[in-house]
Amino acid sequence: MDPASAFILDQTEPFRSILLHLKGIIEREIPDVTLKFKYRIPFYYLEGRPFCYLNQTEDYVDLGFWMAAHLSVHLDKMTTKGRKMMKSLRYRNLADIDEYILCDILRNAYEVRNKKFYS
Repeated sequence: MDPASAFILDQTEPFRSILLHLKGIIEREIPDVTLKFKYRIPFYYLEGRPFCYLNQTEDYVDLGFWMAAHLSVHLDKMTTKGRKMMKSLRYRNLADIDEYILCDILRNAYEVRNKKFYS
């Protein structure tokens, strides 16, 4: 088994279910992404560049976006706490996932994928 999948499957519930659900949505919405294991977490790459990551920490799952400086939708739903550049969505249970918002942000991240990291 690859390390990214092992990371996801090794998590306790409800985090494993949240990670698997997010993985399915990301791969459905952005079909050309490649899941790798970088920085000790599952990290999606698109066209050879970082796109987003999944991490379970404390009591939530963090879905972070690499090109966060350029995102323009649902910023009020994202957090930057403790970070300078990254923005993320945080989920404590499956019911927290608003698929409409998530898909909107994924599409926005896809649109800005070729911009420079810093704005």
